[in-house]
Amino acid sequence: MNAHVTSCWHCGEPLPATDVVHAHIDGVQRSMCCHGCRAAAEWIEQLGLGDYYRLRTQGALKPAEDLQHHHAAWERFEVAQHVTRDLGDGRRETMLLIDGIRCAACVWLIERALCAAPGVTSVQVNAAAQRARVVWQEPTANLPQILHTLSRTGYRALPLDAQSLDDLRRRESRDALKRLLVAGFGMMQAMMYAAVLYLGGVDALEPATHELFRWLGFLVATPVVLYSAKPFFRGAVRSLRAHQLGMDVPVSLAIGLIYCASLVEALRGGAEVYFDSVSMFVFLLLAGRYLEMRARHRAGDLTDALARITPRFAQRQLADGKLERIGIHELRVGDRVHVSEGGIVPADGVLTNDSCRVDEALLSGESVPVSKQRGDLLIAGSVLVDGTAQLDLKRVGADTELAGIATLVGRAQAERPKLAQAGERAAARFVARVLSLTTLTIVGWSFVDPSRAFSAALAVLVVSCPCAFALAVPAAITRALSVLARRGVLVVKPDAVEALAGASHVVFDKTGTLTEPQLALANIETFDGVPRETALRLAASLARLSVHPAARAIAAAYDDTRFETVADMRSQAGLGISGTVGGRELRLGRADFAAPGVAGRDSSCDEAVVLADDAGPIAMFRLSERLRPNARAMIDTLQGLGLEVAIASGGAEAKVAEIATRLGVREWRARQLPTDKLAWLQALRANGARVIAIGDGVNDAPVLAGADVAIALGSGAELARATSDIVLAGERLDSLPEARAIACQALTILEQNQRWTLFYNLAAMPLAALGFVPPWLAAIGMSLSSLCVILNALRIGHRSATRDTAATVGAPPIASNVSAA
Repeated sequence: MNAHVTSCWHCGEPLPATDVVHAHIDGVQRSMCCHGCRAAAEWIEQLGLGDYYRLRTQGALKPAEDLQHHHAAWERFEVAQHVTRDLGDGRRETMLLIDGIRCAACVWLIERALCAAPGVTSVQVNAAAQRARVVWQEPTANLPQILHTLSRTGYRALPLDAQSLDDLRRRESRDALKRLLVAGFGMMQAMMYAAVLYLGGVDALEPATHELFRWLGFLVATPVVLYSAKPFFRGAVRSLRAHQLGMDVPVSLAIGLIYCASLVEALRGGAEVYFDSVSMFVFLLLAGRYLEMRARHRAGDLTDALARITPRFAQRQLADGKLERIGIHELRVGDRVHVSEGGIVPADGVLTNDSCRVDEALLSGESVPVSKQRGDLLIAGSVLVDGTAQLDLKRVGADTELAGIATLVGRAQAERPKLAQAGERAAARFVARVLSLTTLTIVGWSFVDPSRAFSAALAVLVVSCPCAFALAVPAAITRALSVLARRGVLVVKPDAVEALAGASHVVFDKTGTLTEPQLALANIETFDGVPRETALRLAASLARLSVHPAARAIAAAYDDTRFETVADMRSQAGLGISGTVGGRELRLGRADFAAPGVAGRDSSCDEAVVLADDAGPIAMFRLSERLRPNARAMIDTLQGLGLEVAIASGGAEAKVAEIATRLGVREWRARQLPTDKLAWLQALRANGARVIAIGDGVNDAPVLAGADVAIALGSGAELARATSDIVLAGERLDSLPEARAIACQALTILEQNQRWTLFYNLAAMPLAALGFVPPWLAAIGMSLSSLCVILNALRIGHRSATRDTAATVGAPPIASNVSAA
């Protein structure tokens, strides 16, 4: 039954002469080249994913049989810690580079196969970047199991390092460049032969010469169509199998019709052949896609640079003071490492020598070197500008700040924004209309002049190619994400770009956001003769268990190492912490939480952190705070852009009022619990406001989750960053107005691209349908349209966007315009 089959059903490789393996797939016996392919095909069938074979455009990769040792290596802690990240609640996350993704069917299979594995909770695959983000629950799943699942489908996970990135990019660029060169040489040769034919209309050629040059045009156009244009045919087949009309459908239809019709005319001895036109069409299309690929590579340079900047080796200091050179994967928390001047910090650690200066430009967007003193944290990826550094490591591998930034950027790249989805749907509708107009053109010319029907239909197909239309949204969004990331604004969810541009209100948390997170203990007032040292020791014993800025200030003021043992520690967001010390329950926090009986009678307690037990207050700790640099300028800029700025804080009324006055903020609220902040935010949204919420603490997470745009500071709590849409990596508040300006500029340019493509197509399609545009001119116009879209998108971030910002404030969402198109 399968005697005529010569290639493997799964991978497409030639079948061996003997020992052919068979498997029943969807009730049909299929021939396989090896037991690995049979196992992979049967496993895909068992998972109910047989549609993969219908959707794919080429054979799958042959499953490797020697990956067990490779998978076992990931079980080692020193290896796994560099590719997995702890998300809390037993969940872990990894970003992997997947070798072998070829089409949308590959993405479809990987996502469904991994989601079917026990313990895997989330899978996002980016086909363009060939990366996957996988989240799983321990101990149900682990990294080796996930990699084994991938290998069973024929895909191999690679570490996200410089070598893997270079190899992947090099292969993609080499393949695109080879196809472009073949198309370029073919186009030049075909046009040279066509020029002889065109001149022959003036100076008559002998029939044999005329015939020779037509067949020479066929010879040079054939590799252009069969090799260079192959990606367009694959894309069209993929779209049709998925019951969709993608941009490759009319492109492939035009290429195929031009080539086949020219071949028929050459065989018949007809007058019109278009081998030069089809070669030019393919070359211009590939040139546009090559530029798109280069732009996409530049947009991904930040993520790639984050992977490249981590050094492969580090110098670890031994107990005798000597240095040993070790691989970066061998570092452990607690190791002491030495970094020479000009070197790169290998992991997050605390500086143990006097001082140094580091360049954190790639991490924070701040180009000026930062001075570090003993006890300061140095971040992995920082470049040592002046002096040497000795560090005690606190975070290594995937837990470093650098890895966290790369993960945030990777999450954004793995998601498709709503604008892009709307653009794809609009492009599908546009393709349907193009095909309908092409049909009408053929029908119309068949009644008027049948000899011109084919050329007019080809011109319609070519001139209306939706490449520019489909590129309008992803080109602008990708460029905006890249520009924002380079300026220290990490967009975790791409939809935040549109929401940021359309926001009307900004609600700030105060402590740690508008003010410096490092509060200072200004004064201690004790009650009932309790010694200051005793009160401070008790308070610091509780405070050291919290990450709140007020708690950190109290803990930092206690310079002794003798803490009290705390049992049953509990934290209440926005109120304080409590625990049992020496058999009595102590509370540290707001007065109405720690000592509610006193809070109502003594107003001075409302402005301090109170330590109390069941008998009453023990001490009050008064803290001082400073505004962040450029906070006032940032507030003034936002208000100048027409945004309403407000402060919602859990602090005392007097302190919030003081900060609001210093910043020029008219609307503020104090003593706000997270539920109070959320209720206020929801009330604003109910009245039509689009709200940006900015915070840095755990108690800000509910508010961030309920905002239209949630922005967290890079140094904030992990929960706040996980809940946010945007993270300010460098904690530079002055980057917020700039981010808003870039977002507005991106949407303005996106709208310009859409209007340009609509204008071009509405103007060119009737001319083509009426026969005024030859196919070669249509190909030039189509390519120039796509090039204009790409070049216009590259303008994002290259100039001040103040005028774009003002124009976009209050403008309707672009998504509605896309849908209308």
